[in-house]
Amino acid sequence: MDGASFVDFAGYENCVKLENETTVVILGPHAGGRILSYTLNGKESLFRNAAQDGWMASNDANPVNVSAGRFDIGPEHTIPKHPKLWRGPWQIEITGPRQARMVSVEDDATGVQLTRDFTLSNDDSHLSVTQTIHNISNEIKHWCHWSRTLAQGHGICLIPLTPNSRFPKNYVMYGPGSVINFKPNDPNLRTRDGFLEIIGPPEHAKLGMDSHAGWFAYLMRNDVLFVKRYKTYPDRAYNEMAALTISIWYKDDEVCELEPIGPKENITPGQSTRFTEDWWLLPHPFPADGTDVDLNAVTDLVEHSAQ
Repeated sequence: MDGASFVDFAGYENCVKLENETTVVILGPHAGGRILSYTLNGKESLFRNAAQDGWMASNDANPVNVSAGRFDIGPEHTIPKHPKLWRGPWQIEITGPRQARMVSVEDDATGVQLTRDFTLSNDDSHLSVTQTIHNISNEIKHWCHWSRTLAQGHGICLIPLTPNSRFPKNYVMYGPGSVINFKPNDPNLRTRDGFLEIIGPPEHAKLGMDSHAGWFAYLMRNDVLFVKRYKTYPDRAYNEMAALTISIWYKDDEVCELEPIGPKENITPGQSTRFTEDWWLLPHPFPADGTDVDLNAVTDLVEHSAQ
């Protein structure tokens, strides 16, 4: 199939490779239905823990927190644990030119089965990812889409703000413990020219935002801008603890987790709901001083190259 093939990668057999002239995506169904690699001209955007290469739940009684391009369902603190979906084996197939699908097992803990469809553009880095939640139970399920992509560390996260945030600082910080701090004061977060910028690891790693701009970006030190676009729904309920549309988990300058969050879904038995993220990798210089990104240039780049 054009631009789609089976390959071995990172200790796994029968991964799927989607590729065009500039971009390569490697999909791994063996431990959680993940994207193992997403590169632009050979530059990697994802953080993959090489110590986990080849790991599968079936051959190791010690569970790991899988890395790279992860996806999940939430809300985080009220959904039952679901290791079969999170780190168990999935099925994978090539569905068309530069297209593939991964399907989970039926999960009794959550009452759902998940499908993830991936399409890589013919001529640029645009990767469309759609997660479908199918209710296999006999009762309504109130879950949401939750993306948990681990990107390379040491970068700068750029979140365009929208009016009327519920948060005085345009974000909340989780921690210490179960505290959600709605008035944090952290030197590595600042508001500038309509953006919330995360320029380094905060005091506590987990952050949350309620922006409805429908995109954010992460600028990495390899001069690649990772852009995510997705729909938001200002008139719908979001069922994370602080009704978040975005969460960022920035840990010790090693890794930054980029997390669009979908609205609360009320999925009746036998029905499905889906959420799509659109990703791009775009060339953009990392600032020489390590902090001051040209925000106008980023906005222009996203508007012209990530639509």
